[in-house]
Amino acid sequence: MNGEAAATTPAAIDARARNGGLALLFFVSGVAALIYQVCWQRLLFEAFGVDIDSVTIIVSTFMLGLGVGALAGGQLSDRFPGRTLTLFALIELTIGAFGIVSPWLIRTVGTATVRGPLVAIALVNFLLLLVPTVLMGATLPILVTHVVRQYRNIGVSVGLLYFANTLGAALGAALSGMLVLYYLGLTATILCAAALNFAVAAGVWFGLRRRDV
Repeated sequence: MNGEAAATTPAAIDARARNGGLALLFFVSGVAALIYQVCWQRLLFEAFGVDIDSVTIIVSTFMLGLGVGALAGGQLSDRFPGRTLTLFALIELTIGAFGIVSPWLIRTVGTATVRGPLVAIALVNFLLLLVPTVLMGATLPILVTHVVRQYRNIGVSVGLLYFANTLGAALGAALSGMLVLYYLGLTATILCAAALNFAVAAGVWFGLRRRDV
């Protein structure tokens, strides 16, 4: 009975609501991330053609970036344990800012390197896209640190975050590949993803960050 009573206290209800709100924002972040992956791959296709090299660059960059970002995010959350939501909001803002300039940036780099050797093309684009993908990878460990500190229920909190982000990623890939690109075009779709990042940052900053202790 004591456990049931504790679960229905205002504090417990508020904690669940905030955890759910954070999961929703992470869901939106996942949508944006996969929109970027699909669109950046299309941009590489524009510059270098549709081939295995373009696909390899984007997929390998995302995988490495997410892995490196996860390590960096863990270190940041350990160093700034009381600023996890602030870090998350700033990362989302930075990803959105990169997203806005990414069509111009990737096309410019593509034009400058299209006649170069394949190794140079791959390396330049790899380094270019590594920055935002590292930032994307850092978000999960940062949020995991936050929910563990705030709510103590590791399994439920982490599982909810991972589920929300993965579901958002699946939706983002489906929407961009089958619907949004068709109606809006490549650049406008990327700008929509950037708008989602800014919305997530605003939601965290104004809705959740005030209690990030």
